[in-house]
Parts: sequence; structure tokens; C-alpha cells
Amino acid sequence: MRKLISAAVVLAMVLCAANVYAHKEARPMKKGILLVAFGTSEASAKVSFQNIEAKVKKAFPGVDVFWAYTSHIIRHKLAKQGENILSPAEALAKMMDEGYTHVAVQSLHTIPGEEYHELTMTVNGFKAMPGGFDKLILGFPMLGAQDTVARAVDAVIATLPGARKANEPVVLMGHGTHHPGNIYYSAMNWQLQQKDPNIIMGTVEGYPELSDVIAWLTAKKAKKIWVMPFMSVAGDHAKNDMAGDEEDSWKSQLTKAGFLCETVLKGTAEYDEFADIWVGQLAKAMAHFK
Repeated sequence: MRKLISAAVVLAMVLCAANVYAHKEARPMKKGILLVAFGTSEASAKVSFQNIEAKVKKAFPGVDVFWAYTSHIIRHKLAKQGENILSPAEALAKMMDEGYTHVAVQSLHTIPGEEYHELTMTVNGFKAMPGGFDKLILGFPMLGAQDTVARAVDAVIATLPGARKANEPVVLMGHGTHHPGNIYYSAMNWQLQQKDPNIIMGTVEGYPELSDVIAWLTAKKAKKIWVMPFMSVAGDHAKNDMAGDEEDSWKSQLTKAGFLCETVLKGTAEYDEFADIWVGQLAKAMAHFK
């Protein structure tokens, strides 16, 4: 009997909520954009985000743009410095409270990895809230499908250092992950080498590893090489893990292996060729509001 009463109470609550939702007054459309990045605490690296924000505002004039970082470590670090950046859940709750009806959440991640899938769960949670947003859409990260992988390959080719000679190998350093989304780095690697056989993609925390890169460079009998970040910002990973002077940095290990290294400290989102891919993903999301 107690179970029947509990079930009846739950059913009554669901029906009541559905009734309220079904009869809510129509609201005027209020569009908003939430840009979501892993984040950075490096002030000099924020030029990447500034470039994307400027492009987004130009592409969608009159639409309010907000930011959120998925990394709680970076958010907490910035909070201690007096800069308050919201999490995706906090930002969406704030936008809901402020009456936004149609919101596009654009991932500024490079691949659909762990951070992106956690963001997906957050967005799906807000979609399920009765009386919340009229429409909530999540845009894919930069590498979302073959079309954007091909565009990213072209962007890499277009942004290679002007001083680099054709026979000088270029090493791209991606973040990497143990998430299945790491496969996008291998896809990029293969397609890059179809256009320029002297480019290789490596990762800090996934595959290919630095040891794979060194073996490849050794087989090529490379001498001078170029090392560039394949990350949206030239933050801590690029400045320390890639170009740092410590023994375990990529620059130090590659130098020790006998290669003359030239490093480039510029995040992908600083280049229009890459930033335009993210804006294109956002445009696909915004098209649902027409």
C-alpha cells in the first residue's frame, strides 16, 4: 500500500509539473551564447579566447556572449587572483535565471574527449528541466567530424612558420587523453602526412607519444625541427611541457636526442584559420533557432 501511495504521489507531481509547463506563457525569444573552454590561467594565452570572442560577436551581432571554464583547478586558481569564471552549470543556471530562452553552448575544446562529454551531460541535464530554456543546443568541438578534421589539416598547413623549409619536420604537440576521443589525433596525423610527409602529431597524455615522435624523426635523419602546440591556447603545457628548459620538456628531450629545435608559442585559436572552425560549429548550433 505504501508503495502504491508513493507511486501516486510521484505521478501527481509529474502531471502537475507537466501541466504547469504546458500552460506557461509564451516568452519573447532571448538568445544567448555560452563559450566553454578548458580554461587557462596564463594571462598571455588569453589572446586566443579574445580572438574567438571577437569573431563570435561579429558573426552574431546583438547576441549576448558568456564564458565558462570546465577546469575547476583553473577556476579556483583564477578566483584566488580575483577573477571569477563560472563553471558550465553555474553559467547556464545564471542564464536561465536571467530569462534567456534560446542558448547555444559552444565547446572550445579541440576533440570530443572527456571534458566535452562531461559538458554534454551538463547540457542534457538543463534540457530536462521543465520551465527552463525553450531551446538549448551544444556545438561540437573543433574536431567534430571528417569535414572539420579536413579543415583543421588545411589550417595547420596554412599556419606553418614562414621560415620553415620543406625538408624540416614539424612536430605538433596535442594534449592527448585516455578517452576514446584520442583517436582524432591519429586521424589528424594520417591526413596531415598525406599533404606534408614532414609533419607529425604527438601528444602529452595520449598516442602518439613523444617516444613515437623521436623514433619517427630519427628514421628521417632529421636535423632542424619545428615544434608547435596543437592546443587552443599557448598556456602551461606549451610554455613548460613543450618549450620549457626543464629536462622533461619536449624541447629538452628532443635536443638531447640530437635535434635542433625551433619552438612556436602560439595557440591554434590565435589563428583565424582555426578560430573560424569553432565559429562554424557555433553557426550550425545557432541555425536551430531560426
